[in-house]
Amino acid sequence: MSADRKTLSVYDAKVADYVKMAVGDDDFPNLNGFMNEIPAGGKVLDLGCGPGTKAAIMAKAGFDVDAVDASVEMVEFARNKRNVPARVATFDDISGERIYDGIWANFSLLHARKAELPAYLDAIHKALKSGGVFHIGMKLGEGEKRDRIGRFYAYYSKEELMDLLQIAGFTPVYTELGSGKGMDGTESPWIVVRAHA
Repeated sequence: MSADRKTLSVYDAKVADYVKMAVGDDDFPNLNGFMNEIPAGGKVLDLGCGPGTKAAIMAKAGFDVDAVDASVEMVEFARNKRNVPARVATFDDISGERIYDGIWANFSLLHARKAELPAYLDAIHKALKSGGVFHIGMKLGEGEKRDRIGRFYAYYSKEELMDLLQIAGFTPVYTELGSGKGMDGTESPWIVVRAHA
């Protein structure tokens, strides 16, 4: 995930709050759509796995899950409470070619600076097998700023994100718009895109 120390310190300190907030989330239809496009036993990268909730679901469904997060405390929770063999890694650690059948980046890349996102998308595209599935969730808006509890965010319009995905070589196949309340208590619009490499 992001190497922004202030953002990571918030996640390290608020693991319990994050887990509580995520209990009733509605990402499961998107997760099911993502998993339905991956071959049985396929290899998946959960990029920014947080407490490991989705990684555990994917592992239970029979996928070979590589779960990573830059928050040490989130990784510890995933390992100890979700029985997910997560590891500490940042977006800068994305490497390799044609490794994964799918990459799940659910509201994690929004912590990357806008200047860095194109390079991360290129690395993700290279790491996916041909035709592999990429799920990305981002907040809608403009510019970059910190939220009320200090986390760094980069915001995108739908058109801006679609352009970046296509430049990186992705073909978007599904888009969903919505809004939800984050850990800082603020209601924010968001976009989810599923794309093929």
